[in-house]
Amino acid sequence: MTTLQDRKVILNYISESIGKKVRKEQICEMLDISIRTIQRWENDSIGDQRPLAEHKSPIALSDAEEDKIIELCNSKEYRDMNPNIIVPILAEKGEYYASESTFYRILKKRGLLQHRSECKPAKPRKAPDELKATGPNQVWSWDITYLKTAVKGVFFYLYLFMDIWSRKIVGWTVEEYEDGEIASAVISRLCKEYGILSIYLHADNGGPMKCGTMLATLQNLGVVPSFSRARVSNDNPFSESLFKTMKYVPAYPKEFKSINDAREWVESFVNWYNTEHHHSGIKFVTPEERHNCKDILKLQKRKETYMVARNMNPKRWSGKIRNWDHIGEVVLNKKIEKIKFKKIA
Repeated sequence: MTTLQDRKVILNYISESIGKKVRKEQICEMLDISIRTIQRWENDSIGDQRPLAEHKSPIALSDAEEDKIIELCNSKEYRDMNPNIIVPILAEKGEYYASESTFYRILKKRGLLQHRSECKPAKPRKAPDELKATGPNQVWSWDITYLKTAVKGVFFYLYLFMDIWSRKIVGWTVEEYEDGEIASAVISRLCKEYGILSIYLHADNGGPMKCGTMLATLQNLGVVPSFSRARVSNDNPFSESLFKTMKYVPAYPKEFKSINDAREWVESFVNWYNTEHHHSGIKFVTPEERHNCKDILKLQKRKETYMVARNMNPKRWSGKIRNWDHIGEVVLNKKIEKIKFKKIA
């Protein structure tokens, strides 16, 4: 391996020889050195320019900064959260260490990032008519899911109603069977509780959703029903996503011993989901905050934190700061316009 001093001597010798009208190729052949090596030494006599050589950016995080991120992710407060939730919470506190992607990269580098479950990829489907919500209590979504019991083949049934604009769970009940009369009683109570005079209610094509009792109740309440296509769960994405969130939390029981146990657990989950869960679909604020329009100040605080962080280290920001603007409109089953191409004669 040649030292820096040896490189300088060789380059000086080559320069003198070229001055005496000797070709560089001949000199390299005589010295048994590749001409590419000489060119690399001429371009940078110190740095290693090989493609596989390791290079560290001058604006990269230091080892101490990476250790701090690992310490945060493993702390008692944040160990059950992913970087997409950790970073916004830190921003609310006026703290910024790195972006979510950097958090993920460092966790992967340290062997702390693993996929915990298997999920089937979603299949693209044509959606039904879209419904738009620009505020709370305009479009609700509801569905029923099974809750396992200690007896094989026997289930409890969770009726869950949510506001798609805020993602807030506005009502629920756990019963021993599916029935349209139960759903009718729940929606009647909710409309009275929230003072609903007119609203869209989206559901799938299940029996309790389309039974005569439920439809008659909706008509009397001034609620406009909306339905998914048969056997297409993607047409009711907000409720399906909510059920997945519920059944993937670490505290979700494998089975419920009694209906009272099921009701107690669902009640605790709803309280956590509405008041503590930082929802990714609404800029990582809680559904309760968004439903009561208290998320605007939090989003503004995050924006200010990001701007201060960028001003302190402008070289680490290649573009604009993250968009923390308030989401003004939520669309259920948004239509995607297809581009039409004209045929060339």
